[in-house]
Amino acid sequence: MSGEYDPRYLRGIDYFNQCEFFEAHEAWEELWADYQGPDRTFYQGLIQAAVCLHHFGNGNFRGARKLYHSSRKYLEPYAPVHQGLNVATFLEQMYRCCQSIVDTEEAEPQGELIPELIPEIHLDPPPDES
Repeated sequence: MSGEYDPRYLRGIDYFNQCEFFEAHEAWEELWADYQGPDRTFYQGLIQAAVCLHHFGNGNFRGARKLYHSSRKYLEPYAPVHQGLNVATFLEQMYRCCQSIVDTEEAEPQGELIPELIPEIHLDPPPDES
């Protein structure tokens, strides 16, 4: 498998890794809107993961929790690895990051987005540099 990926996928990853979650969502949504193939729900899962973290960082814990669960539902079928992303590891990292709002029965969960727990996306194989 080569390291050739859609530029919008890579742009979204760059934004995500810079904690620019709204911008990551925008890049991936552009790709999702144009794409009609079997990876459509994969992109939707990434979009929802980005929006989850965006809401979490803005204190919208209910929205973040809802998007965490839907993101996970979309991404799990692509585990363990898809499009160079270790989906299984990414989902584990998302869980650790969001655990305070996910593991509660509270109608109004509370939590804190801890920078050290925010996932980063690293592709294998890495993107072609050409």
